[in-house]
Amino acid sequence: MTYFKRENEKLICKQNGETIQIEPWGENSLRVRSRKMGPILQTDFALLPPKNRQVQIDIKDKVAWIRNGKIRAEVNLDNWGNHVNIRFYNQKGELLLKEIDRGGALDRNARKFKPIIGGDYQLSILFESNPIEKIYGMGQYQMNRMNLKGCSLELAHRNSQASIPFYVSSLGYGFFWHNPAIGKVHFGLNETEWLSESSKQLDYWITSGDSPAEIVKEYGEATGKVPMMPEYGLGFWQCKLRYSTQEELLSVAREYKARKLPIDVIVIDFFHWPQMGDFRFNEEFFPDPKAMTEELKELGIELMVSIWPQIALESENYEEMKQKGLLVSSEHGVDVQMQFGGDSVFFDATNPDSRDYVWNKCKDNYYQYGIKIFWLDEAEPEYKTYDFSNYRYYEGTNLQIGNMYPQKFSQTFYEGQTKAGQENVVNLVRCAWAGSQRYGALVWSGDIHSSYSDFRKQICAGLHMGIAGIPWWTTDIGGFGGGDPKDPDFRDLLVRWFQYGTFCPVMRLHGDRFPQKELYSSTGRKEMHTGAANEVWSFGEEVYEVLTKFMTIREMLRDYTRGVMKEAHEKGSPVIRTLFYEFPEDKFTWDIDDQYMYGEDILVAPIVELNSTKRNVYLPIGATWINAHDGKAYQGGKKYIVNAPINTLPIFLREGKQGFLIGEI
Repeated sequence: MTYFKRENEKLICKQNGETIQIEPWGENSLRVRSRKMGPILQTDFALLPPKNRQVQIDIKDKVAWIRNGKIRAEVNLDNWGNHVNIRFYNQKGELLLKEIDRGGALDRNARKFKPIIGGDYQLSILFESNPIEKIYGMGQYQMNRMNLKGCSLELAHRNSQASIPFYVSSLGYGFFWHNPAIGKVHFGLNETEWLSESSKQLDYWITSGDSPAEIVKEYGEATGKVPMMPEYGLGFWQCKLRYSTQEELLSVAREYKARKLPIDVIVIDFFHWPQMGDFRFNEEFFPDPKAMTEELKELGIELMVSIWPQIALESENYEEMKQKGLLVSSEHGVDVQMQFGGDSVFFDATNPDSRDYVWNKCKDNYYQYGIKIFWLDEAEPEYKTYDFSNYRYYEGTNLQIGNMYPQKFSQTFYEGQTKAGQENVVNLVRCAWAGSQRYGALVWSGDIHSSYSDFRKQICAGLHMGIAGIPWWTTDIGGFGGGDPKDPDFRDLLVRWFQYGTFCPVMRLHGDRFPQKELYSSTGRKEMHTGAANEVWSFGEEVYEVLTKFMTIREMLRDYTRGVMKEAHEKGSPVIRTLFYEFPEDKFTWDIDDQYMYGEDILVAPIVELNSTKRNVYLPIGATWINAHDGKAYQGGKKYIVNAPINTLPIFLREGKQGFLIGEI
């Protein structure tokens, strides 16, 4: 009996109604797909078509091998029940990952297909776990944890949570769960389990590499890399909830220029429209978008405008979009998917006709005026209740393909802008999935609170996102929810967050500050509120002095940042990097969760406690480090107590590179 066969560069195994297909997918990488009772499906949720690779395939009676560069898969059939088991090795013969075996009389199967009425499956796969393994990536989860070993993670998006199912292992491999279904993963000490609530087939990708950088690079080749960051992405972005009129926005822009402060982008937040889903300015508050945009361009400032994917039931576009099938559909109950700012539903970003419809509205009402940066909010999407089983898209049920939504939202605008001739697109978006990066997605971490606790979590979140293939990432400096500009404790937090933001991929000040102010139209209709002032001069003179100092530092970093962005574009490299990414041979770097590298030369150690003026800093082995504050040299491989009064933070320069910062920090 023949269990294995070779088809071109693919290894095929058929047993017990299951077809398993393993094939090369990029350098040193393999893609594994498995399906019950049917042919393998050619799905392309995130993986790009691979370049042709020459592989070695060897087949014997009950065992077969496939080798692609530095990775080799071994497929075995056991002698009791003929269960199929897959193992992966590197070029040295070291075991990287292994499905659980049958367990003798336990009669276990690593791949489980639990049928769902209609022909799909709830599926899962179990791998044996190496208890000393460390795991990083997986997107953005709000927790103070870098090593994800022992964690259970929901494979679903929420406001401030972005599930991107790719991780880098300390054992020298990367693993991508190529499945946009709602599910979960548990990185246990004994087993790793991936579960999808609804799928047609099992699909994952695995790569072997000698360093984290090599692994992340291969993942970038497989799923895409960011465009080159345009020049206006390198400086300071000013934002608040919300500039409610054209004149208010312009007055802030003029004041920045009058003070001779560097600013690249200013932002119009949500509810500048008559109704959600109208995709246009409210003429009462923004009477002349063309003149507004032209004045900003004369000042050297780009304008970014918020776009929500919700369509209010009162929107001028609702009935047409509903009639044409361009909206997400609720499976049960009243078809209202969110109620913030009025009853609304979401446009179906998985439907190409819906993407075209929304882009054409935005092209006519924003883009034609010279607005070329869009703020794609609510991108998870943020349903009123995260009842993931209650929504259906053009591409399938939310349970089966829902995690694709933010990727498709970014694709909507990226493709429209590039077709219009724009190069190097960057759009701010509140969520992402695998592949979002190739559509110019600059992800920010959502509606986090103005607290040191939330600030601390963002350090881990941003580092995990970089590992997971999203190098463009940022936060609301100062936190989104709350913060009184007159409160001394908030001012302390804002300064420390602003210092951190100076060394983030994009430096953007935003928040809903207290006290809020109610707004009304000329007809007496209540409009969305505006928060208190959130410009750099809004927090007192002492704070202003520190903030403007770091705005100047950001400008000094422009050439360096441009170089780091070039690496992200060409190699998929993170902009902010874990210490182990640059120093994988230093075992201590794998456990540090509150320091990072900005590019390869600048070590950043944020201050994350109220009124703190010093902290411990570990400097990796293998380099001499120069304190950018005073120029003092330190040897690597040690931990130091470093002073950091409110006007500075610990910044260390690898081998003294980027020495222009010495004495400036």
